[in-house]
Amino acid sequence: MPLHTDDQRWAAQAAGGDESAFRELYRAHVRPVYWIAQGILASSADAEDVTQETFVVAWRKLPDLELRGESILPWLATICRFQAANRLRQRRRDQAHTAEAVDETLLADTVSVEEQVITAELAARITREVGTLSELDREVFRLCATEGYAYQVAADELGVTHAVVRNRLSRVRTQLRGAVTEARDA
Repeated sequence: MPLHTDDQRWAAQAAGGDESAFRELYRAHVRPVYWIAQGILASSADAEDVTQETFVVAWRKLPDLELRGESILPWLATICRFQAANRLRQRRRDQAHTAEAVDETLLADTVSVEEQVITAELAARITREVGTLSELDREVFRLCATEGYAYQVAADELGVTHAVVRNRLSRVRTQLRGAVTEARDA
């Protein structure tokens, strides 16, 4: 069967050990995976960690993957949800050790059977939302949220002020968080 999509081609190549193909998969899907993690964890730092963990697990499991659809994103989203659930369990254990209360409903909602397989619609919604951003907002988001640039470094690269980067990134995060919440509630 010929490989019709970039995801199918990249997944097949990465499964054979091609790191550059895996980098392409990462670039194509890191933002939606991050926003799925952010929506579950409500913590930028944890979402960044879970996003990285998701791609580490994906790299390890790719040789056994039989990609049935055109996009690898639903599979990555499922891995992300499991990693996020693990992160929530770790939080629970940490909080139990410090005698702090844990919101049991948060963990239960995250690992319910209905929620285990995330639909491609959520990922598509995030991708569409990123597509609506202005070019400057997309670049601010890419540099700061995806590539981890400090605000001032991103500002210097884009030829704008630190305040512009900070304000635009805040607006973008609010917009994307709203899209994730809206899609999850639907």
